[in-house]
Parts: sequence; structure tokens; C-alpha cells
Amino acid sequence: MRTAEAIGLVTAARTDTDLFGTDQPARRYRELVAALHPDRLTADPAVRAEALDAFIHVTTRWQARQVTVLGDYRLGALAHSGDLADLYDVGDDRLLKLPRRPTDNDLMAREAHALHTIAERGDPRYLPYVPRLVDEFRHSDAATGAERRINVLATAPGLHDLDAVRRAYPDGLDARDVAWMWRRLLVALGLAHRAGVVHGAVLPRHVLIEPAAHGVVLVDWCFSAPVGSTIPAMVPGYQDWYPPEVFQKRQCGPGTDIWMATRCMTSLLNRHAPREVLTFAQGCRQRFLKDRPDDAWRLLREFDKVLGRLYGPRTFRPFTLTP
Repeated sequence: MRTAEAIGLVTAARTDTDLFGTDQPARRYRELVAALHPDRLTADPAVRAEALDAFIHVTTRWQARQVTVLGDYRLGALAHSGDLADLYDVGDDRLLKLPRRPTDNDLMAREAHALHTIAERGDPRYLPYVPRLVDEFRHSDAATGAERRINVLATAPGLHDLDAVRRAYPDGLDARDVAWMWRRLLVALGLAHRAGVVHGAVLPRHVLIEPAAHGVVLVDWCFSAPVGSTIPAMVPGYQDWYPPEVFQKRQCGPGTDIWMATRCMTSLLNRHAPREVLTFAQGCRQRFLKDRPDDAWRLLREFDKVLGRLYGPRTFRPFTLTP
């Protein structure tokens, strides 16, 4: 197996079955490790970096397959592969989030702190818009001694990220369908901002929707930060989704999340989006943080006025991912 082929396979794999197959998983694992091992890579820095990330991903997921218990939890199937961690089903509608690198422990701690803070300070009516932290603990690898911080999160069935929405509707959505997602995302952001937390990575893969009931959950709080501090890191491959203050390592605020959320929503619109909606979006993505809206819930009221002028009183509009 060539290095490029192995990188592509690891990047595309969503489950352990995708990655290792079902026939001879150990053989597939050895092929991947051989193709990605740092000792066998070319001198191209970009290829080396990609291959090293893929190598760590493969070895961590293989090790997790061999481990049946972490803390008090018996690992089930891999449910999702995130930016820096893999999430495993541990029963009772809970997911165990295992970071692939011990060096990302600080980001796992950020997620736990953010979810604790929101749960303590946030309006209870809106807490379902963010994951519930069930447990957090440290685990030491018996073979290497490496210690990882682990978060256990409550989950809900039937959730799909905005990347899945875009794949289902490659030509974009009617603005009325985007509107309910946008409104609920602003609720989630308002909940966090009132608690003093900036999400820091409002990207399509982190915004989950429940199509039938019009639910929204904003996940992956590993890149979060207190209002007025700096975002710790950017998700690789999404640099152009961030506002200028993140690149410049300047203070973030509610407007940082609002800028990114607006990009998420406008990326879903089809070419018939009303001018009023696009103008509203433009106002949310001013270059400088001080010029952007800084209160998501007040912005929601303004958005409702725009929608009211366009479509009249709100009505429930059924939505499905099987157009």
C-alpha cells in the first residue's frame, strides 16, 4: 500500500470497519502502519505531516480496539472520529471521547471546563443545545505510560452534522430551511456567551441537527475559551473559516462565534437566497470584532424581524435529509 493511498483511506474512514475492514483487520492494520511509518516517509514536509497524523490515528484506534475497559466504561463500537479524538459507544446513550494524542489533554480539559461552566451558569431551558458532560477522568496506557484525559458525554439519536446536510442538498437549501437551523444555533451561542464561554470552532462538522424535530446541538468544545481570551488552536483544514482575530491571536468574543456561525449558515443557502438574508449575514461578518454583533440572543430577535418581513408568521416547515 502506498503512503498516499493509506492517508486517503484513514482520512475517509468514519468507523473501524471502514478503516480495518472485516475480513483480516490485523493484516490491514499492518499494511497501514507500514505505509505510514515515519521511518519510511519522503522528505516532503507536507506529506510527512499528513502521514504522521494518519499513523497516530491508526495506531490509537487499533489500540482502542484491543482495550475493552477504560475507567468504569466498556468500549463499544467507534461512533465518530473527531478532530482530535475518537468517540466510542459505552451504552446508556453515552459516548466516551478518547484523544488520539496525550498532547491534546489540555484541549480535552477545555471542553470539560466549558461544559461545566455552561451547565452551572446557563439557562436550564437551553442546556439541550450543548452536550452534557457525564464524567471525566484520566487513563494511563499500561504499555507506554502515556496519560490521556477522557470525557464521557451524553448523546441523542438521529443527529447529523451540517456536512451531511450539504451532501444531501448539493445545490443548497431554501432560506426557510436554513432559518430554523440558524435560529437554534444562535440560541446555543447565546447560552454559552451568557456563561462567559466562546466555542471557538463553530464549523459544519460541529453543528448537529435532528431533522424531524428541528433540533440543534453544538458539539466539540475542545477549542473553547473564556470571553476576552484567545482561541487555543484552529481545526486543521478549516483555516479559511476563522475570523481575523483568531489568526492574529487577539482577544475573542461572542462575535467570533457569530462570524463562524454565519459562515456555516450561508454555506447552506441556495442561489435564490433573499437579498435581505444575505445583507443580515454580511452584518454578522464584519472584519473587526468590535464592528460585529456581540449578543446572539439579541441578534436572534433581529433575525426574526427579517424573517417576519420576508415570510410572515413562523410556521413549522418539515425537513428531511432524503430530498
